[in-house]
Amino acid sequence: MATRTRIFSFVFAMMMSFMVFAVYCSARIYTVGDSEGWTAKDDVYYAWAEADHKEFHVGDSLVFEYDPNINDVTHVSGSLEYEFCDYSSPKAVYNTGHDVVTLTEPGFHYFITANQAQCVLEQKLEVLVVHDPSRPVPPPPPSKILPIGKTYKVGDSQGWKLYNSDFYNKWSEERQFHVGDALLFEYDNEVNDVYEISGDLEFITCDPTSPVAVHKTSQDLVRLTEPGVHYFVTSHSGYCEAGLKLRVMVGPLPKAVTLPSFPKKVDLSAMERLNNWLQTFKHQPHH
Repeated sequence: MATRTRIFSFVFAMMMSFMVFAVYCSARIYTVGDSEGWTAKDDVYYAWAEADHKEFHVGDSLVFEYDPNINDVTHVSGSLEYEFCDYSSPKAVYNTGHDVVTLTEPGFHYFITANQAQCVLEQKLEVLVVHDPSRPVPPPPPSKILPIGKTYKVGDSQGWKLYNSDFYNKWSEERQFHVGDALLFEYDNEVNDVYEISGDLEFITCDPTSPVAVHKTSQDLVRLTEPGVHYFVTSHSGYCEAGLKLRVMVGPLPKAVTLPSFPKKVDLSAMERLNNWLQTFKHQPHH
């Protein structure tokens, strides 16, 4: 009898495992834009979402593939932010170049790029997510989520162009940059590019031969993902030597510096007050 009970329990457990596995396997993974990936093309994402009668369910995943030197994926909260390419208050920001975003809630979901020039060209995606009670929601896969910060247009209104030899030194010194901020380089065909280089020597000598990244869209959004010194030049050696180069010091998020010590100071003060109060009950003379 005990043997039959164990066999039945084993078979039941196997059936339940198979059912859970089958349910999880029913979740679908969609590569946004298919072979085109995540890039600027008129109405391509509206057509992509509508093609083949796609129906997105809770638990499905979207894969965004793109060049992280030019784009990101910004998950915005509403249709107005989506319509006006407003990325100032995002739900999440992804910037790995291969982002897997699991749809964990039903309703409309809106995705844009923070590169506004390309967002205006319809690089944005709206999907309606349906909840199917028979499908449990899997935990979201790990993905690099960056904080959102300020966007600085390099050179202000005139953009990335040659001014005087000290212009970009002063421009950088007047601002405080943090991880999560972004630099927007806008320029014409005369300047032609932005090279991110790795060190101070390359910066001083205007050596672009071993760049960290190369940008050539004339509307380059460069997100600052790491603290430290970042260097940018143009490959046009004459312009670079005349001052068309930028060095920025990027600090960590202010919260990461100030918040950890704050609770400790409060706790210590409260403990001191409690100890002082308890001392008043000790060594009282008896009458």
